[in-house]
Amino acid sequence: MPLDNNLCERDLRGVVVGRKNHYGSRSERGTQVAAQLYTVVETALKHGHDPRDFLIRATTFALQNPGQALLPWNG
Repeated sequence: MPLDNNLCERDLRGVVVGRKNHYGSRSERGTQVAAQLYTVVETALKHGHDPRDFLIRATTFALQNPGQALLPWNG
């Protein structure tokens, strides 16, 4: 078990640096959507997927399988 949390903190750096962009969001919902998108992209990266390709596959999967989700660790 590592004694520090540097890996996780490094992964969050991009989101924290981009926080200023969220100040320009016109609504709370817009900020929530941006946060969810960041979460999906970072999770896909963490599991070795290209975020763009994963988002395309996940969207296609969701349209073809309503009520189910393609998760990065499943495919």
